[in-house]
Amino acid sequence: MRWWSVANLVSNAGTWMQLTVQNLLVLQITGSAAATGLSMSVQAAPALLISVFGGAVVDRWPRRLTAAVSQALLGLVAFATATLVALDRLDITTLMVLAAVTGVVATVDGPACALLGNDLVPQEDVPSAIGVGSLVHSAGRLVGAGLAGVTVAFLGTAAAYAANGVSFLFVTAVIPFLRPVRHAEPEPAEKAAAPADTLTVREGLTYFMRRPRLVALAAITGVSAVFGRNYGLTLAVLVTGPLAGGAGAFGTVSTVLAVGGILGAVLGARLRRPSVRLVGVLAAGGALLQVAAGLSPSMTVLLALVLPMAVVESVSDTAGTSVLQTDPPARMRGRVLGVWGTIATVWGLGGPPALGFLMEHAGARGALVTGGLLIAGVIGTGFLFRSRRTPVTVPVPALHEDLRERDALAPAA
Repeated sequence: MRWWSVANLVSNAGTWMQLTVQNLLVLQITGSAAATGLSMSVQAAPALLISVFGGAVVDRWPRRLTAAVSQALLGLVAFATATLVALDRLDITTLMVLAAVTGVVATVDGPACALLGNDLVPQEDVPSAIGVGSLVHSAGRLVGAGLAGVTVAFLGTAAAYAANGVSFLFVTAVIPFLRPVRHAEPEPAEKAAAPADTLTVREGLTYFMRRPRLVALAAITGVSAVFGRNYGLTLAVLVTGPLAGGAGAFGTVSTVLAVGGILGAVLGARLRRPSVRLVGVLAAGGALLQVAAGLSPSMTVLLALVLPMAVVESVSDTAGTSVLQTDPPARMRGRVLGVWGTIATVWGLGGPPALGFLMEHAGARGALVTGGLLIAGVIGTGFLFRSRRTPVTVPVPALHEDLRERDALAPAA
């Protein structure tokens, strides 16, 4: 697990370095901000369309092999991009194609790597492993964004892509030496017992929709993602607008958000039995903090609220991910993560425009307050509805009735 965490830290730093540089590269090639947004959408589109198929691939193939192949392919794409940039042969069409290929491979790589990390620890330690993964992701993002500027300034854009390719190859080299915990990886026996034609996309969709816990988790996470998680947009407008701060002030807010995310990941790693109820309580608490942040009279008050907001959000994310990756049986987890990838992409693409529309009509304060009240209201209504459900009593035949039925059926048998 330590080797896997180190490999993920390196890989995440390389990925965020490339993502940071890619936006600058598109601007250099086209000079168009719209083209930059288009390149991000092209890379995200495969997750919307084929994540469920990527999850089915993860359920069909051995997990370590799947993760190693997908990491190697992502490395090859990064090296190809670096070569084209170095030779000054990269045009916008080729860049879009490479971004689409990256998105397609990521639909397999994401669930494969997530589930492989869980296989390296005993079942009771999976929430801790997910918390460590969240901490590594946050640290990699900070390191990668910082290294991007340094790398481009001293070595050029191609070097950033090449460094990302090296990070993928490092992960590929580590995977063969990983030894999953035996009782944490029942997948081979289950796959052997289940015919390949039963590992279908439809089965994954059906399982997800018939599992109330997963549907409730999707609803809580969805409404929170659309109206409560886009702090880069809402807080930026609040700081630079009503609070009359500048870019430096928003930079301070962003730093506090990052620190809160890291603290939340550390706390989330201590979870032992996360549940959908816990996710809902944390999300509702974060929504109320968001309402208070929207009413902040000064930067000092806002900074005092931003830290707990980020901590609660990070712990909630860790708890939700733990439920998502441990609730389904082992042979279904890849497809469940595939379904989740599609749903999350819908939130990611639809959330900012919806929030932007709300901000246009209600302002930054109104968007934060309205969004927070909406999140808390939806979650509270869900809890109230669940508590008022009455259990259905199923009659059980008496023992003597069962015996009479057996006697009657004996001649037929």
